[in-house]
This record gives sequence, C-alpha cells and structure tokens, in this order.
Amino acid sequence: MKKVAIIMGSDSDLPVVRKAADTLQSFGVPYEMHVYSAHRTPEQARDFAVNARSAGFGAIIAAAGMAAHLAGALAANTTLPVIGIPMKSTTFSNGIDALLSTVQMPSGIPVATVAVEGAVNAALLSVQILAVSDPELAQKLDDKRKADAEKVLAKDAALQS
Repeated sequence: MKKVAIIMGSDSDLPVVRKAADTLQSFGVPYEMHVYSAHRTPEQARDFAVNARSAGFGAIIAAAGMAAHLAGALAANTTLPVIGIPMKSTTFSNGIDALLSTVQMPSGIPVATVAVEGAVNAALLSVQILAVSDPELAQKLDDKRKADAEKVLAKDAALQS
C-alpha cells in the first residue's frame, strides 16, 4: 500500500494534522509526518516532493497558514496528488488568508483544498485516492459511509420518538 505524507509548515499545526494522522491510522494507511516550510526550508520541501513518488507515497497532505504556500510549492515539484489544509492564523483568525492562498493555484499545478483546518477530510480524500487501485481500502470507505449514515438515521429515529 502506498503511504501518505503529512507535511506541516510549523509544528504549531500538529494538533490539527494529528486528526489526519488518526484518520489514516483508522484505515490502516501508513503515513509519515514532517515539518517543512515553503519559505524557511524550501530546499528540503522541494527534495521531499521530488522524491515522494519513488519513496512510496501516493498522496501528500500539506497544512499551512498565513501565506500558505506549502501545498503549492510541493505540488510544483511532484505529480502526486497534493491536498492542502488551510490553517487558521493569529492575523486572520478564520483562516481566510490561508484558504485563498491554498485554493488559488495557477493552471497546471492543481492542489485539492479542503476546509480551513479540515484535516479529517484531507485524510479521507487521500484514502479515496489510494482506494482507486485498492479494493480493500475502497470497502473500508464504503463501510465507513454506511456506518456514518446509520448514526444519522439513529439520531433521526431518537428525535421522532
């Protein structure tokens, strides 16, 4: 099975990206976490992206706030799917700055973008990407969707009683 990389621009992002790691773990998907900055460690971020495919990765999750160039910088150096998680910052507490920086990529360098601090969805999207060629993983996703639906229906039934 391919691995998923979780790259964060700062270790202050760890409480959020931990949710992505936990989600991947629940599906049995191997992952690695690293701290690389598009601005402070550009060579290391580039080297990671350039070598990610040969290192066994199938997708990259990139979490960054403020200017939030990390996902784009990684995507510019790999053809693996890159999923950006915009992070809240102290400047714009709602994370709109990071959201816009992550989602507004030029043609030819796509970055899939989830909600601000949407680490669980980033992990689920990476699992869906890997499941395209892994029927067992696809079944786990189907099972999760069914279980999630059953929880909602149970809450509806309780409301109707």
